[in-house]
Amino acid sequence: MSLPFADRLASAVRSKHSALVVGLDPQFAKLPVEIRERATAHHADQREAAAAAIKEFDAAVIEEVAPFAAAVKPQIAYYERWGPPGLAAYEHAIEKAHAAGLLVIGDIKRGDIGPTAEAYASAHLGSGTTAERDQFADAITVNPYFGTDGLQPFLNAVREKDAGLFVLVRTSNASAGELQDLQALGQPVHEHVAARVVAWGHELTGSCGYSSVGAVVGATAPRELARLRECMPRTWFLIPGVGAQGGTAADVAPAFDSDGLGALVNSSRGIIFAYGSPAASEWRRSIREAARRLRDELRTAAPQAAS
Repeated sequence: MSLPFADRLASAVRSKHSALVVGLDPQFAKLPVEIRERATAHHADQREAAAAAIKEFDAAVIEEVAPFAAAVKPQIAYYERWGPPGLAAYEHAIEKAHAAGLLVIGDIKRGDIGPTAEAYASAHLGSGTTAERDQFADAITVNPYFGTDGLQPFLNAVREKDAGLFVLVRTSNASAGELQDLQALGQPVHEHVAARVVAWGHELTGSCGYSSVGAVVGATAPRELARLRECMPRTWFLIPGVGAQGGTAADVAPAFDSDGLGALVNSSRGIIFAYGSPAASEWRRSIREAARRLRDELRTAAPQAAS
C-alpha cells in the first residue's frame, strides 16, 4: 500500500516549499496562435484539432509550472466539451503531470447516490489497484448535496485507493452565499457541511495529522474561510478564487497552520493565460513567471511553508 493522499500531499508541499495548485482550464480560443494553427493544420475534425492543441498546451504549462507547484487541477468541463478526443486530452494531462512529479486533483464536482456514485468514483479514481494511479487523478472534487449515501462510494475509494476528496463547502463564485450562507438551526449551511466533512474524514487521517477528505473553500470569502478553519482544524483546504476572481495571497493566510500546511491555493486563468494575447511570443515565460510569483506570494502569506 502507498501513503494516504493526505500524507503524499503534505510531502509534496514540504518538498516543493509550495502550496500552489495550477488549474488547467484550457479554453481553445485563448490558446497561443501557434498551437492552434499547428493543430488545425493536422486535424480537419474540430474536436480532434482542439484536443491536439490542448494536449500541446497542457504539456507546456505543466513543464513550466512544475518547479513551483505541488499539484495541478484539470477542470474536466474544458475537456468533455470536445467529446472522446477531449477526454483523451484530460487523461494526457494527468499522465504528463504525474511524469513531472505533480499531484493531480481532478476537478469533476461529481455527486449522486448508490451505483451511480460508485461508477463516478471508479471512473475518476480507478477500479483496480494503486499500481494504476498514474492513469487517474490522485484526488477529485465532489458535491455533498446528496448527503452521506452520496459520498460513501467516494469515501470507499479514498480508503481503497489511498486517494483524496475535496468536498464543496463554501465556493468562490459570486452567488455562492445564496444557498451556502443560509441560516439553518442557527448556523450557515456551509458550516453544517463542514461538520459533515470532519465526520466523513475522521477515520481517514494520515500521519501528517490531516485527513484525505478535504474541503473546497473560496478565497473570495476570507471571513468565512477563517471561520471554517476553526471548524475544520485538521482538514486540507483547496482554495480557489485567487487571481482572476479577485482573491489574494493575504486572504488565504488564515487557512495555513503554524507549519505552513493545511491549504492548497489554486490559480487557473491568472497563470495559464498570464500571457494575455494568444499572439504573444513569450507565452511560456509569462506562465512560468506567474506561477513563480504566486508561489512566492504564498510563501510570504504562510512563511513556515518556505522553511
